[in-house]
Amino acid sequence: MAETNYFVHASSYIDDGVTIGEGTSIWHFCHVLGGTKIGKHCSLGQNVMAGPDVTIGNGCKIQNNVSLYKGVHLEDDVFCGPSCVFTNVTTPRANVNRKSEFADTLVRKGASIGANATIVCGRELGEYCFIAAGAVVTKDVPAYALMAGVPARRIGWVSKSGDILGDDLTCPRTGEIYTLNDGKLAPVS
Repeated sequence: MAETNYFVHASSYIDDGVTIGEGTSIWHFCHVLGGTKIGKHCSLGQNVMAGPDVTIGNGCKIQNNVSLYKGVHLEDDVFCGPSCVFTNVTTPRANVNRKSEFADTLVRKGASIGANATIVCGRELGEYCFIAAGAVVTKDVPAYALMAGVPARRIGWVSKSGDILGDDLTCPRTGEIYTLNDGKLAPVS
């Protein structure tokens, strides 16, 4: 067996045509399907399934029992909490083949998805957004939005570090100041 610069537990399966970045760890009972690209310094927890043709950016943390289906694209530094769910069609039926209807889901840089949250396919999650545990995302999510509920609604804003912003839009951890223009939050340069 060739020496690698990443770790794959012996209980996991990596199909042909997979790219795995340096420093990445793939733990127990994972399956990575062909055409999937995993960036550097990622962690795939126990029982993660990714692919086919999924992209996972650098520094992503995917916790236990997450399936990333075809059409899911994670940018850098995305956190997927335990058992969060990504769908691949909007109207599934066991007796109807809808593989041609798989919709892409884009999760932007630094986004966090809580445990047991569901992301309905065809959505975009904005950079550094925070999806609360158990939320069901049915619409696109703005950058830095704090989303909760079923269906998920914006209940606040978060900073790059994931801290909830108060009315002054200042991160309590870092002191970074944000500005809100036309319903879009952004850090002050």
